Amino acid sequence: MSNSEHIFSVSQLNREAKRLLASHFLTVQVQGEISNLSLPSSGHYYFTLKDAQAQIRCAMFKGQQQRLRFKPANGNLVVATAQVSLYEPRGDYQLVVEQLAEAGDGALRLAYERLKQKLLLEGLFEQNRKKPLPQLPKQIGVITSASGAAIHDILSVLKRRFPAIPVLIYPVAVQGESAKFEISAALAAANKQALVDVIILARGGGSLEDLWAFNEESVARAVAASGIPVISAVGHEVDFSIADFVADLRAPTPSAAAECAVPDQSAWLNRFAAIERQLTRQMQDKLQQQQLHLTWLNKALQTQHPGEKLQRNAQRLDELEQRLNRAAQAGLEQRRQRLALNAQRLNGQQPLTSVQGYRQQLDYFQQRLSRSMHIKLTTLKSRHHATAQTLHAISPLATLERGYAIVQRHESSQLVKSVKQLAKLELLDIRMADGRIVSRVDQVIAD
Repeated sequence: MSNSEHIFSVSQLNREAKRLLASHFLTVQVQGEISNLSLPSSGHYYFTLKDAQAQIRCAMFKGQQQRLRFKPANGNLVVATAQVSLYEPRGDYQLVVEQLAEAGDGALRLAYERLKQKLLLEGLFEQNRKKPLPQLPKQIGVITSASGAAIHDILSVLKRRFPAIPVLIYPVAVQGESAKFEISAALAAANKQALVDVIILARGGGSLEDLWAFNEESVARAVAASGIPVISAVGHEVDFSIADFVADLRAPTPSAAAECAVPDQSAWLNRFAAIERQLTRQMQDKLQQQQLHLTWLNKALQTQHPGEKLQRNAQRLDELEQRLNRAAQAGLEQRRQRLALNAQRLNGQQPLTSVQGYRQQLDYFQQRLSRSMHIKLTTLKSRHHATAQTLHAISPLATLERGYAIVQRHESSQLVKSVKQLAKLELLDIRMADGRIVSRVDQVIAD
């Protein structure tokens, strides 16, 4: 028997070790401190991850660095998401890092304070750059999740305070990797369309990580670049996001943002009623003054003896009085009609049609989403079934089911590939699809 089959070359051994590591560990998360950080001209990161008892080499290639929220440095405590691997040329056991994050909530706080200080120094929080809100907006834009509690609170307050003002909703994700891109795009779209004259940027409460999209630099700069006034209402009253500092107005809650965006309709109607009463009083005072003046003129004429002139003037005065009364009554009636029309318009305008349209549009998008998810799941199930069939077809067990067998030495379980490896009376294990046979070699016949 030859032992040559048990001898590996160095490269073969390293390659086999790398394969075993990758298949056993898959993806792992490791926490440790960065040391020996190297930044070669290739753009890759090479460093050591260590704790008090041990250390391991790490490599993070250039293509994985675009998701980094911080610049790694020696001494940073981080959590690495990585593949366990082996660098074959040197035989070094290492981690191939896919994601790198500062460890714990403190890392997010540090990133928050860094960006806050950066934008503060740029002047993005200055009061003199904040735009005033319109007194009576023609249309309100709301950028938030279409399924969250914030949108329901906002619409409820707007309907109660001033239902005649239409609302345009820009549905976005408010957390997760895509949220910062969707929020920035919605702000840009609202400014490009110019259909609204005030924007409410809102989200319900959550942890610092849940609210992180509103602490992203891209979102803060999109808010600062908006030509339309932005009201920021992110989280609860105690939560302060970077978007809150950049916005033209920060509201403690989404409901409070809606309160700030529109006036109270009842207050406006009361104001119109007060103006109507004031105009009525002024017209009545004017008419009373004219009537007193006419009375005085009539008395003055009575003291004049020329009959013809008196009659002529009396007739003229009657005519003037009638014209004045008609003009006064016509003016008063015209103002009453105008006030009544304005009040009717305010009471009659309801955003029900617009809301119904938005509901139909939302139902349409939900149906499309359901269809897309069903098609995707069907495709994945088909692909999984085909893969399972392929794996079964090439499985050694499938080969056994076709009548083949695997022969091994009984004592060492070594695989027997040739009759030349066998000796007479040697015990063998013969593995078949449904079990195994222990057999003894009675005779060896070579082809």
